[in-house]
Amino acid sequence: MAIYEITADSLQELTETSYAKVGVKERHDLQRLLRIQVDVISPDTLVIAEEFGEWTEGSRRIDLLGVDKAANLVVIELKRTEDGGHMELQAIRYAAMVSAMTFDRAVEVFSGYLKKIGKESDAHEALLEHLDWSEPDEDRFAQDVRIILASAEFSKELTTAVLWLNDRDLDIRCMRMKPYRYGEKILVDVQQIVPLPEASTYTVQIREKERQERKDRAERYTIRKRFWTRLLEYAHSKTDLHANIAPTDRYEIGTGAGMAGLRYHYKITQHTSFIDLYIDRGVGSQNENKQIFDALFSHKEQIESVVGEPVDWRRLDNNRASRIKLEIEGGYRDDETEWPQTIEKLVDAMIQFDKALSPYVAQLKSGG
Repeated sequence: MAIYEITADSLQELTETSYAKVGVKERHDLQRLLRIQVDVISPDTLVIAEEFGEWTEGSRRIDLLGVDKAANLVVIELKRTEDGGHMELQAIRYAAMVSAMTFDRAVEVFSGYLKKIGKESDAHEALLEHLDWSEPDEDRFAQDVRIILASAEFSKELTTAVLWLNDRDLDIRCMRMKPYRYGEKILVDVQQIVPLPEASTYTVQIREKERQERKDRAERYTIRKRFWTRLLEYAHSKTDLHANIAPTDRYEIGTGAGMAGLRYHYKITQHTSFIDLYIDRGVGSQNENKQIFDALFSHKEQIESVVGEPVDWRRLDNNRASRIKLEIEGGYRDDETEWPQTIEKLVDAMIQFDKALSPYVAQLKSGG
């Protein structure tokens, strides 16, 4: 988009130019000016280092390193090139390198920077004041690293990569700083183009929601695997039916029921559990599956008598498979002190389930 000067008679388009044409240098001009006025591209940020490159390996340097009000580190990379080059990849490497920085280390870096620019300030107190902290809090410091990319323009490849990375929990912003000539003056149009400012709040909310969902999924998987581990430990002491089952993070575990296509399953939800016999002999087996179900259903009274309670018989006429199911109260989100009771009920019910069904499954297998 062009920039126009409003005159009495017309809109006069300003001449777009390049930093090279007007003699503006990335490091000595742009970087120097942004170091002093970093809020132009990164509000509420305190610059603590310039040309920072104190790595254990490598010689590359971060143009500007800052700390925002939320105590996150901010890596700022500047480019005079027309499309930003590959600055996103470079900045990600830098972000990884500084991600383990502690508050005390940040104070050391900041102190060296203040001396370099000839400013007599207490780095420790200045950083605490910026963060509005009364004392250092290492648990809150540098929990994340934000990235600011500033360039006259960005290629489609770069912005596409940044959008993809942001969808995966990185926080990268592209600030376009396009130069214009206005008579003898050089103007800069500063625009945040990724993410779009009007979408930033929504994007942050969506990202936080997705982050929480991933956390919840990871937690759920961990809890379920712990539940199955404890169930199998108990089951192995009661029967050899589960000898070949390993713990998993899924909502179900299963084992063969003595005939191909028939499997016993344990299934758990947050507060309810199930055991079932799942009948599915494979592709094209719908009629056979229903015949197996009907044969077992013909012994309903005898089976339920052994199980000790009514069973949920699901022929599922519109599906290929059929199920015979029993619901158990209790799930993996219940207090872990209640797990032993739920596990005992599940395993004991499965033993009775197999005892009730296996004679009739054996008849089916032998063709009886």
